[in-house]
Amino acid sequence: MNDQTAPPREPVVTREAAARLVASFAGLPIVIVGDVMLDQFVVGRVNRISPEAPVPVVEFEHDEYRAGGAANVAGNVRSLDGEVELVGVIGRDPSGERLVRELEKRSIGTAGLVCDGDRRTTTKLRIVTNRNQQVARIDYETEEEVAGRTEAAIVERVGHASGHAKAIVVSDYLKGAISRGVMSAIVAIAAERRIPVLVDPKIPHLDYYRGTTLVTPNHHEAEVATHMRIRTHDDAGRAARVFRERAGCESVLITRGEQGMCLLDGSEEAHFPAVAREVSDVTGAGDTVIATLALTLGAGAPLAQAAWLANHAAGVVVGKFGPATVSAEELLGAIGLRP
Repeated sequence: MNDQTAPPREPVVTREAAARLVASFAGLPIVIVGDVMLDQFVVGRVNRISPEAPVPVVEFEHDEYRAGGAANVAGNVRSLDGEVELVGVIGRDPSGERLVRELEKRSIGTAGLVCDGDRRTTTKLRIVTNRNQQVARIDYETEEEVAGRTEAAIVERVGHASGHAKAIVVSDYLKGAISRGVMSAIVAIAAERRIPVLVDPKIPHLDYYRGTTLVTPNHHEAEVATHMRIRTHDDAGRAARVFRERAGCESVLITRGEQGMCLLDGSEEAHFPAVAREVSDVTGAGDTVIATLALTLGAGAPLAQAAWLANHAAGVVVGKFGPATVSAEELLGAIGLRP
């Protein structure tokens, strides 16, 4: 259903100012903490249905591997020319080794990764056609929250990695890296160092996020957390206020897909219309949004400007297949500027 209630908005930042902001991302240190994943794609052709069951037969062509989850957030920061340290947990397994190699190829810091031999590296294996149609997905994961020495190691590495950071991003996928203890430590470390904490949330952990700077639920997550239906911009604004009260955070950005974004920052409410020209796959769009937000806030810009830039970054990445990233050049192009 289309939302017709919001008035048109002018950009909250000029294109020239946006260009200066994007240029300031270069070398900006950001720490990402959360559930790292390996995304594996088994790609092939489909020409027939199996005689054994009503399923397509995929004729194998090749494998592809990408860094997903919190690692995709880190990839987005790096693609936008920021410097990034990634903190999370992997297993002592081939998937963990491959994920580290994928990260190192992109110059993403991996010293913060904790190896736990009792856990699996979260891996999502997708079987897809060469036309980017997903046939099936197999998940390998350990969902229990970290505890004991693994939890303590994550906290220690967050403290070390954030010594010069301009922002901390928490990428929570409910795969165990974000425990109550880890989250409390992140908030305390950020408060001591006076840097923002941004959270891409999962609703079962809502009460973990108290004291954070910004939480970025999507439309469905906001509805679940607030027990409210969101159909209009006014609905979104009311839901953002309820969400903020329940999460105990300072600000809320609800990402609403084709309806854009709703930002609640203090007493100010702002709505940003979607800017995507073509939607191929929304997988990982939230990773792009929060990476852009972190860099813009880390550069010292107001939250409204950060949301405006993040909205344009999301418009680029949804035109790509799978967990993707947006480059500084693509972001400049999206706001009408050539790099």
